[in-house]
Amino acid sequence: MTLRAALLVLAAGLSVLAAEPTPVGTWKTYDDHTGALHGLVEITESGGEFQGRILKSYDPAKPNPVCDHCEGARKGQPVIGMVFLWGLRKDGDTYRGGYILDPDNGKVYKARLQLADGGRKLAVRGFIGFSLLGRTQTWVRAE
Repeated sequence: MTLRAALLVLAAGLSVLAAEPTPVGTWKTYDDHTGALHGLVEITESGGEFQGRILKSYDPAKPNPVCDHCEGARKGQPVIGMVFLWGLRKDGDTYRGGYILDPDNGKVYKARLQLADGGRKLAVRGFIGFSLLGRTQTWVRAE
């Protein structure tokens, strides 16, 4: 009887862990200045590493944006489909250790992600050096 109770407790614990939200999925991004819908981003996970790519831009002034200010292989490449977030790994409640590219200026920043609101929102922080020197955007999970 004790073994059966222990297995039930273990199974209940595993089901709670399985339901834990992750940043994997599609996210809506918003313009920092106007609050208007800016784009759609897809975050995937492979081998414990999270990365994001741009699925869609809602900027009517730039229907097919390219990364004019990027360096290296990304220079002049289409922004749609571009991997712009990479190298993040789960560390407690935070995802860190990776980088994020701002396609508007071509700069690469260190990145940190943290889920909020039961996994419905994602705080995305890009920074230089220390996390205090940066900015945070809140993305909303696409339904």
